[in-house]
This record gives sequence, structure tokens and C-alpha cells, in this order.
Amino acid sequence: MGDKNKPSSSKTNTQNAKTSMYSKTLSNIGNLIKLLPTGTVFLFQFLNPVLTNNGHCTTLNKYLSGAFLFFCGFNCAFSSFTDSYTGSDGQRHYGIVTTKGLYPSPAADGVNLSVYKLRVGDFAHAFLSVVVFAVLGLLDTDSVQCFYPEFETGQKLLLQVAPPVIGVVASTVFMVFPSNRHGIGYPTSADSNDTSQKSNA
Repeated sequence: MGDKNKPSSSKTNTQNAKTSMYSKTLSNIGNLIKLLPTGTVFLFQFLNPVLTNNGHCTTLNKYLSGAFLFFCGFNCAFSSFTDSYTGSDGQRHYGIVTTKGLYPSPAADGVNLSVYKLRVGDFAHAFLSVVVFAVLGLLDTDSVQCFYPEFETGQKLLLQVAPPVIGVVASTVFMVFPSNRHGIGYPTSADSNDTSQKSNA
């Protein structure tokens, strides 16, 4: 009787190990997602299964999905060069950071826009956002099945290794180039217009 239960027990242990691995993987990816614009991540998770036909791609699906991945990656980078402030009208205004400040800048009376000027750290954050999204987008199950299904067997190892490695790199970059921007797609805070903090960043 005991021998008959061994295969079942072994199978259960294997399934539990797989579940644990995927739980850790999803946790790591979840931490990376926090570095990306919320709207872009939601749009990707909502539309990617549709555009890839749940991984069963035709040639048209591949073109559409590829263009969508490019669009999302571009938006992640672009959002790193945006910021916001509360104008004299009490409304939140968004703009693109430039070497002189924020543009456009409506209702900016009393707001020192020069503290929003472009910094080296913005380029680092933009690059990092694209890398993080690449990990999320290109290792997505539907994307793998659509573009490189033969790669699916190696996906498990990458899903285990890539998120923690990218997480370490991301943490290091944010330590060297801390960001307090509140651009398009990122959450705002009550003190996001504390110009003294921005000028010290």
C-alpha cells in the first residue's frame, strides 16, 4: 500500500515546488512593476492576451503585439521625463521636463519651475524603466508562446533569475539617482511640490 502512494506523493511535491517557484517569481515581478507607470502596466496586462491571441499568434498578431510592446516601452521611458505640480488654480498640471524647467506650465504663478529641470538621473530612470518593462513584457507567457515558443522550456530559469537581478540593479540605480518626480502614470503625494526637496535632489 505504501509503495502505491509514493508516485502520488512525488507528484504532489513536484507540483508544490512549481507553485512555490511561480509564487516567488510573481512576487519578484510584482516588485519590479512598482517601478513602472501604473497605466502602462495595466494596459499591457489587459491588451497583451488579446493582441497575442493568448499566445496563439498569426503573423498579424505578431506585428500588432510587437508594435504594442514598443509603444509600452516608449511610454515607460517617456514618463520618466514628465513631472507635475499644483498650479495657482489648485489643479494638478503635468509637463515635460526640459533643461530650463517644466513645459508646458499653465497656472504656474508662484511655482519655481526651474527645480523641475532635466537631470542625469532622468536618463538612468528611463533606461531602467525600459529594461524592467522588457523583463515583464518579453518573459510574459503569451509573449513567449507568440514570438519564441521553443524558448518556453528555458523560461522557468529566466523567470527565477532575471527579476532578482534586475531588482538589485534597479535598487542600486535608485540609490545613486533617487527620484522624487511624480510624472504621468506615477502616483502623486501631498508634498510633491515641495520645491526645496526637488532642488536638493
